[in-house]
Amino acid sequence: MDLSVQSRENIEYMVEAIKEKLRMVNAGAVRAENFNADLYEDLRDIYAHVMKRDSFSISEMQAIAEELGSLTKK
Repeated sequence: MDLSVQSRENIEYMVEAIKEKLRMVNAGAVRAENFNADLYEDLRDIYAHVMKRDSFSISEMQAIAEELGSLTKK
C-alpha cells in the first residue's frame, strides 16, 4: 500500500491501524469517513508516529485522540 498517495482507502487503512495500535476504547467515535482529505499529510504524520512506537502513556493517547479529532470534518 502506497500511503504517499491520498485516497479514501488509505485514510481508512491508517485510521483503522491507529485505532488498533492504540486499542482505543471508544474506537467507534473515530471513523475514517469523518476525516478531512485536505489534511491527509497530517493524518499520515500521526500514523507514522503511532506505528513507530511500542507503547503510549495515557496522556500521549489522549493527545493523539485530540489530534485525530482536529483532523475531522467540521
